Amino acid sequence: MHIAIIGAGISGLLSAVELVEQGCSVSIFDQQHAGNAASWAGGGILSPMYPWRYPDAVNQLAQFGKAFYQEWNEKLLPHTGIDFQIHESGMLIFDEEDFEIGLNYKDQHQHPMQHCEYLQQEQLKKVNPHVSEHFKHALYFPQLANVRNPRLLKSLITYLKQHPQVQFYENTWIDKFQKNSQQIEFIQTQSGQKIYADHYVIATGAWSNHWSEQLHLNIPVNPVQGQMLLFKTPENWLPTMCMNKVMYLIPRLDGHVVCGSSMDNIGFDQRPSVQTQQNIFKACVKMVPELADFPIVKQWAGLRPSSPTGIPYIGQMPELNNLWANFGHYRNGLCMGPSSARLLRQFILKQPTLISPLAYSTNRLQSSISD
Repeated sequence: MHIAIIGAGISGLLSAVELVEQGCSVSIFDQQHAGNAASWAGGGILSPMYPWRYPDAVNQLAQFGKAFYQEWNEKLLPHTGIDFQIHESGMLIFDEEDFEIGLNYKDQHQHPMQHCEYLQQEQLKKVNPHVSEHFKHALYFPQLANVRNPRLLKSLITYLKQHPQVQFYENTWIDKFQKNSQQIEFIQTQSGQKIYADHYVIATGAWSNHWSEQLHLNIPVNPVQGQMLLFKTPENWLPTMCMNKVMYLIPRLDGHVVCGSSMDNIGFDQRPSVQTQQNIFKACVKMVPELADFPIVKQWAGLRPSSPTGIPYIGQMPELNNLWANFGHYRNGLCMGPSSARLLRQFILKQPTLISPLAYSTNRLQSSISD
């Protein structure tokens, strides 16, 4: 079975890996270089931030993220030589208004990843001595981890590019779906090349709304810019992730600390803003004042694929037997990515599904656009 995947971000790449492992052949198309958009730009926290603020459907997919990435890292490492570093750092949350609801969420759901403890200042200092004196207490999530997402993408791309069942088409814009009754007959590139496959997957992230007109659907997925800073500290300097008022610090094993993130509805503009950089810097130094002593080595922005509730669209597209969706993950594409891809593979190959798929149905896209 030949499957064409449009989009080589985390959703497209993981979908490809799932499918080739089942014996399918896969062609992957991206308008730029593979893995260069939101998947690369994110922080890599393997849980929704404040999971109690999200629908159950988001947390259902996210709960598998850490375990599935551990499996993939073990499987791909011998082929790629790239360890994408699943760092079990734990996380401290300082938002006092979330303490009670976070503890209740932990008791209600009993999921190891969301186990948390209430820490007072003395305990807090033992867990992370760099936290500001300003914070007298925190919620501590010892099981939370982060993945070094640029390395994750590099590992997936390296593995797929050397796989005999995979073809990559980078810097290739898909211009058109050619429909015939309830089937996609072929897709066509901007240069006029026609690509035929048995099935087609849309995994185009923030660009997914582009297909609304051709498919006569309303696809409510649009870009939301998020900006990041990267500090360089000594190796293993910051022991935990930190979160306050939706701003976060994510330590990497080599001493880099990823800091973010902003939310700006400014279309497809990926230029970082000095004002936003200053806001992120202030928020991060408020959590860990000593960060101000270390250099900022990089800043960047990415485009999240926003969707109305953050619940992605996964499954067969309306009224088309061989066109599939895996898009609309908003802020949680990295942590939902492995289970989203597995669910998609199970749909396409008519296998039993990991979880109930109803919440992710593309029937939510049914409001048509007139011809």
